[in-house]
Amino acid sequence: MTPAQLRAYSAVVRLGSVRAAARELGMTDSGVSMHIAQLRKELGDPLYSRGPSGLVFTPGGLCLAGRSAEILGLQRQTAIEVGQAGHGRRMLRIAASPLFAEHAAPGLVDLFASAATNLSVEVSVHPVRRFADLVASRAVDVALGPRAPDKRGQLSVCPFLHYEVLTVCAADHPLAHTSPPLSRLREQQWFLGPSAAAGDGPMRHMLRGLGIPDSHKRVFPSDASAIEAVRQSTALTVALRYAVGDELFDGTLGVVDGPDLRADGDWCATTLARRHLQPATTELLHIITTPHCRQAMTRSAGADITHYTPHTHVVRWN
Repeated sequence: MTPAQLRAYSAVVRLGSVRAAARELGMTDSGVSMHIAQLRKELGDPLYSRGPSGLVFTPGGLCLAGRSAEILGLQRQTAIEVGQAGHGRRMLRIAASPLFAEHAAPGLVDLFASAATNLSVEVSVHPVRRFADLVASRAVDVALGPRAPDKRGQLSVCPFLHYEVLTVCAADHPLAHTSPPLSRLREQQWFLGPSAAAGDGPMRHMLRGLGIPDSHKRVFPSDASAIEAVRQSTALTVALRYAVGDELFDGTLGVVDGPDLRADGDWCATTLARRHLQPATTELLHIITTPHCRQAMTRSAGADITHYTPHTHVVRWN
């Protein structure tokens, strides 16, 4: 099996057709088909057939789909590590959920990168549902955010920070420090950051439970910008307790009470099994549970909106 064959097969699996795979890889359809034919011959397995609703994979084809992603990820990681080593540097690639990326990643990475030697850190923002595939394929070294579903049982999960989500409003809002009925909450305007509007953590689940109509939601590019807009309006929002702690203390924001208006969760570090980790990942797992690191993450709450772009943002610390 060659990397070119595995790339072709992985693209067919992911995109569902030879033509789409060829277009993505910049090849001809016949070139992709040739790679697939060579794999079938070498492995003695048809890998997949075409059914009425798309490709139907054999058990061997499904096995190769997972292995090809893992092998190609390992190849990419090796190329990066060799290149970094040749220049005396190492690379740590982190996938982060939108909420973690905005409120905790800056403090964590600043602390870790300043303590580690010859290290570059790359942070990319992804939905939690992609964590398992990103880590298993070695596209990233560690995923930070809510616990990721692991259907294959291949991953190691280390909880490191508990957090609480509150419903807040301007201090002079009529609902501040009250427990309004659900009907009243559904009448309100809600200003939401990306984690609450389209994430897959406690904020999103809480809003779904409340049944807030989409027509009453306005989405902002960051949680920080949503909170700032709420401070100057009659809207409500959901926020991390530690992100709005100063505003709650000085009275510029108020809490809307109620059992359905609070949620909590744990941020976790998701990695491969410990024996497969590169040294930089092991170093991160060691520091991430320390009180010093927890303080750095919570102190950095509310990154400046100009330095945060959800879903696609990649930041490197050197």
